[in-house]
Amino acid sequence: MGGAASGPAEPDPRRPLEGAPTQRCGLVAIVGRPNVGKSTLLNALVGQKVSITSAKAQTTRHRITGIRSIDEAQFVFVDTPGFQTQHAAALNRTLNRTVHSVLADVDVVLFVVEAGRFGLDDAKVLALMPAHKPVLLIANKLDTVVRRADLAPWLKGMQDRHAFAQFVPLSAKKDKDVQRLLGIVKPYLPEQTWFYEEDALTDRSDRFLASEMIREKLFRLTGDELPYTSTVVIDKYEEAGNLRRIAASIVVERDAHKGMIIGGGGERLKRIGSEARQELEVLLDAKVFLELWVKVRSGWAADEEHLRTYGYE
Repeated sequence: MGGAASGPAEPDPRRPLEGAPTQRCGLVAIVGRPNVGKSTLLNALVGQKVSITSAKAQTTRHRITGIRSIDEAQFVFVDTPGFQTQHAAALNRTLNRTVHSVLADVDVVLFVVEAGRFGLDDAKVLALMPAHKPVLLIANKLDTVVRRADLAPWLKGMQDRHAFAQFVPLSAKKDKDVQRLLGIVKPYLPEQTWFYEEDALTDRSDRFLASEMIREKLFRLTGDELPYTSTVVIDKYEEAGNLRRIAASIVVERDAHKGMIIGGGGERLKRIGSEARQELEVLLDAKVFLELWVKVRSGWAADEEHLRTYGYE
């Protein structure tokens, strides 16, 4: 029995067109001890701020995903909390679990250290590196090294510590160094279709980014006065056209901490709110009305239930 004549087969949309470059996409972890510049590097690699930065140790507390799509490659960067080695509180245990889970998922690891330096805290993070995945040694803050010749013996010592796939000295603040790193990482991405749209920058919600930006200003403007066991909870996030109405609570453990944040005549809290609002308006491309409150929740950082309520994984 004769069948109907068939035309040319329809192209499979899952397969790249003949002659087109094969897409690459993969997960890239950024790990290291606190304050080696991981969040600064993430923001530079993405090309826009998605993770907060501060001189205070342990600024990043959540697994932050930043996305950069260039030509046929999509880099999905995962910033992690600096691995905690000094404290055993519930918050720190939660942060360390995040580091472990990230390393189990990724395709390549960027192990970030300060160029020319390697201490006990760095060694404890290095001990976590998976043996079956490529690990690139990222020697950050190269601009602070006075004598570049001193890096040679340091690098030899680092190579003896781990079989790094590559050594990349750089300054996360220099665009040419960041572009060079993207080119180095690209071949390590698996050949597969992209996970996100081409213009995606992060998988985090605007609500989450708002809480992070407020927390950054909190730490930047309180300096070493305020213990890092403080967090920000978004109580309300409403969108009305080009307006965002946000109400947030800054949660601290003691009444004394509340006074540090509010400041004389409420001036410090006003400044935290003003700077956070200005940055959010740029990030969200919208007008922002921001209300901030300070609340005392004694022992929240040691309470697993409180941690889950505040969004810690």
